[in-house]
Amino acid sequence: MNKNKKVNKLLGEQANWGIFTLKNVPRWVVFSVDLVIVIHTFFLAHLIEAHFSVDFLFSEFANLLPSTVFLASLSFWLTGSYKGMVRYTGFNDAVNVLLGATFLLIFMLLTAFANGYFGWNLAVSNSVFVLVTHYLLNILVLVFSRFTFKYLHRILRDSVIKNLPVLIYGAGEMGVVIHTSIRKEVKSKYRVVGFVDDDEKKIGKKINRLPILAPSKITPAFLKKKGIREVIIALRGLSSERLGLIFDTLNATGVEIKIAPPISEWIQGDLNLHQIKKIQIEDLLDRTPIDLKHTSLPKQMNGKTVLVTGAAGSIGSELSRQLHLCNCQRLLLVDQSESALFNLEQEFKRQDKCAYQVFVADIRDAASMDVLFSTHRPDLVFHAAAYKHVPMMEETPYEAVKTNVMGTKILADLSLKYAVDKFVMVSTDKAVNPTNIMGATKRVSEMYVSSLQVESKGVTKFITTRFGNVLGSSGSVIPLFKKQIDSGGPLTLTHRDITRYFMTIPEASQLVLEASVMGNGGDLFVFDMGQSVKIFDLAVRMIELSGLRYPADIDIKISGLRPGEKLHEELLNTTERTLPTHHPKITIAQTAHLDAKKTVELVEALCVQNQVKTPEDTVKRLKEIVPEFVSQNSVYVSLDAPAEEVLSLKTVNGVQ
Repeated sequence: MNKNKKVNKLLGEQANWGIFTLKNVPRWVVFSVDLVIVIHTFFLAHLIEAHFSVDFLFSEFANLLPSTVFLASLSFWLTGSYKGMVRYTGFNDAVNVLLGATFLLIFMLLTAFANGYFGWNLAVSNSVFVLVTHYLLNILVLVFSRFTFKYLHRILRDSVIKNLPVLIYGAGEMGVVIHTSIRKEVKSKYRVVGFVDDDEKKIGKKINRLPILAPSKITPAFLKKKGIREVIIALRGLSSERLGLIFDTLNATGVEIKIAPPISEWIQGDLNLHQIKKIQIEDLLDRTPIDLKHTSLPKQMNGKTVLVTGAAGSIGSELSRQLHLCNCQRLLLVDQSESALFNLEQEFKRQDKCAYQVFVADIRDAASMDVLFSTHRPDLVFHAAAYKHVPMMEETPYEAVKTNVMGTKILADLSLKYAVDKFVMVSTDKAVNPTNIMGATKRVSEMYVSSLQVESKGVTKFITTRFGNVLGSSGSVIPLFKKQIDSGGPLTLTHRDITRYFMTIPEASQLVLEASVMGNGGDLFVFDMGQSVKIFDLAVRMIELSGLRYPADIDIKISGLRPGEKLHEELLNTTERTLPTHHPKITIAQTAHLDAKKTVELVEALCVQNQVKTPEDTVKRLKEIVPEFVSQNSVYVSLDAPAEEVLSLKTVNGVQ
């Protein structure tokens, strides 16, 4: 509470000071001050010529003054040297002042030349010495006055506003830019007291009179002495591994750690101080973000009607946002969650991009979907609707099959019926060697879509994307951990050694969009997601990011693997190989050969015989279609075929 009171008091002081500092000095005041300086320097130039003797006639000086003031006014008006904000004076402002003084010199020399050549009698000094001296004095005094005002303003501001002292970690170009932004921002709450860098060549030097310190100097005692409570990390091309090491070093001191965004995310090339945020867990994951540039995407979507299922979900909504920025003829957004769909609609209303329509509908309703397809005739379908929670689907096989298999089947069949150009399905790494019902239903969907590619004979291109867990999606581990931390813990984890692959929601959406551009039909795209992440380490990191300590402040409770849960996920099964694409992070999986006709028959039988009262029969049929589906920690373990029977099942299903 005391800390909050201090911060509120500080913000209040800043707000009051901001009211004053936002009142910029009027241009006419700057213009007038510049003219006064020109008059005094003109007098000083005459005084220097007279060897500081006051014997020269004041009447002569007074006679020359009007023309000097007029020419100075003309010069300043032409160059606009008075328009700059004095408290932000920089190099460009100094150049403007130089131009103004130069124009004045040129005008006075031309006037003196005209007096002699044309016999004019304009009141202007004919002394080259006076004119050149006046020019040099103008440059010196005008520029010096601006920088003097700038630094006096800063001293006055700092004496009124008790800014938070901070360190900038990174004494390179990015660190200097952030320091400059902080100094220029009137309402900035920061005051930079130094830089930190691990480059030995920089340590001990200074930037803008501020010292560059070694990381070893940043101790709790040093921070307390200087009153430093925050450190801003400002390093270009920073890997998550190096960021993790820096975080560990600084976190041990108890200081709050923030990070500046990469230059590519600056607003119109300029850094906004509001973009400096606390480090997020996504920043510390040991993986390199994948950036796909969809240079041909707008062209691909031009004039097309695009349908997105699961449009209000984590992946579907981001996918819809990116498509909304393309030149689609119409964007059809389908979801059964009316509240989430309403929120997405309100967001799109504010953007006013391509035309769109929202539909509260169930993909399992064949009649409703048929009307949608026949009425709007989509050119592309992005299928992101699915049930994804492993334990819940383990308890309700009927619902898993009805949505993940039958829903996909309905959409795929309609895409073929109405000659949709491309059908792009979102799958999961849990479909690889599935150990749970959710993963098995997604694998069946993959197999069905792949089989339809054969049946379609190129009319519709069926494409599948497969990736791991999505950071920040609803029900994912990170929002769960955040909620548990806010509640005081403990964090719950099923196994200390459990690992998962992770990617961000924008990356996942980019993969799906890239697949729609690259896919030629029958493709299964897989991301190179880097190294898998140990969830226990992720939990510890999140506790530390909250300013707490494990296990002193918040503990981690191991609850045991849930039904159907794997210890380690996979992106490919033992029978799959990959082929490269034009993007080094995307590959195409070469899946085992399928008997398309047999697969379609099996899937149709599964959908017909799927009954809520006989979950065992449903699971049996899943295992027949997907022989590699072996239940783990589940009541359905007893249904698994002996190892020697798996090979024969694969042969029956047409898998070689």
